[in-house]
Amino acid sequence: MCASHVIIGDGIAGASAAETIREADPGAEVTVLTEEGEALYNRILIKEFAKGKLPEAPVSIHDPDWYDERDIDLRLNTVVTGVDTDAHEVYTHDGETFGYDKLLVATGGTPTQLPVDNSDADGVHHFWTFEDARAIKKSAESAENAVIVGAGLLGIDLAAICGAQDVEAHYLMRGESWWRYALSKEGAEIIHEAMEEMDVSPVFDSGVDHFEADDEGHVTAAVDPNGERFEADFAGVAIGLNFNTEFLRGSGIETDNGIVTDEYMRTNVEDVYAAGDITRFHDVILGDRAQNGAWGSAKEQGSIAGQNMAADRIEAEFNWVSSYSITHFEFPFLSFGHPTRGDDSVEKKYDDKTWRRVALKDDRVIGGVLIGDLSAQSVLKKLARKQIDVSDRKDLLLEQGVDLDAFEDPATAN
Repeated sequence: MCASHVIIGDGIAGASAAETIREADPGAEVTVLTEEGEALYNRILIKEFAKGKLPEAPVSIHDPDWYDERDIDLRLNTVVTGVDTDAHEVYTHDGETFGYDKLLVATGGTPTQLPVDNSDADGVHHFWTFEDARAIKKSAESAENAVIVGAGLLGIDLAAICGAQDVEAHYLMRGESWWRYALSKEGAEIIHEAMEEMDVSPVFDSGVDHFEADDEGHVTAAVDPNGERFEADFAGVAIGLNFNTEFLRGSGIETDNGIVTDEYMRTNVEDVYAAGDITRFHDVILGDRAQNGAWGSAKEQGSIAGQNMAADRIEAEFNWVSSYSITHFEFPFLSFGHPTRGDDSVEKKYDDKTWRRVALKDDRVIGGVLIGDLSAQSVLKKLARKQIDVSDRKDLLLEQGVDLDAFEDPATAN
């Protein structure tokens, strides 16, 4: 009999797994269930669409014909309501049952809503799907003033959309700088100045106590905990994700703010795998559980899960140093690995728009942030992947031209 694979989620993790399984086993049954009404699109490019820099067409990656050509059964607008791991069955909102030999959960998350008054007002936007991007683009095109909440990588996308659409914005941040867990204040100042140049004003030690709305239910302002009022007919909120695991209740699959997996993307339940930003996976480089929502990481996890689902023996291991780039400014920006974790770090500011920070754990590189000059990224990522002890050579991590040979130890070199 042909093996039956069910994949819940058609983001890059789910689609990558489906493609990998089909290549490994041409005769397998592959079914992809997704709540969305459209096939895989590029989540990286939806911000460029919302900025008005791209039409819709380049954002799409797969159309339904792509799945048909590969004999992959794609079910759009399909909500999974439960999983019985003993019976090896998946249940949907319209009463369908899908049996599986192997199951992959790649459902991602839903943006977290601010727990304040009028957070559901018209004009308050969250940024995650293509549909979100369409609504944001339309709203921003007619807006005059905005507030952005969430001092992280998605929040700055919303700020850049306001800048591109000529919407004057205030960026309300709880701390003293943007992405304060990954950047020192010195590094963050480069980003703050770039925001100011596109009429986005950072407001520190702030946040939202409540939104105000007019009689028609449209947002008109945000009031921060200090009582300061910011007029806004557009609001962008990016304060994290609620991971979509409700349908797994009673399944026995271990969850912990996501789905727990090992380095092979296996859950604790036999024949069940998970991939993408929903996973709390064992990171072999970090030596600990980690979570990562980067596109490349999700794609690789989907591929690893697909290889192991289709194989007779589990061998493919997720050993990956992720990266995330920002292209909103005149200078490049890239983070890699786990820049918010570790027990030590080194950093240096080279000029007004060039800065580097490398995060360390047990004297080994685990992540970092590069602003202005990205030339060191390849070597730094190799150091992380090889887990080379840099305890007596930390200063070399800040050389503009980092030389891998200066770190290679014959005992550890591959």
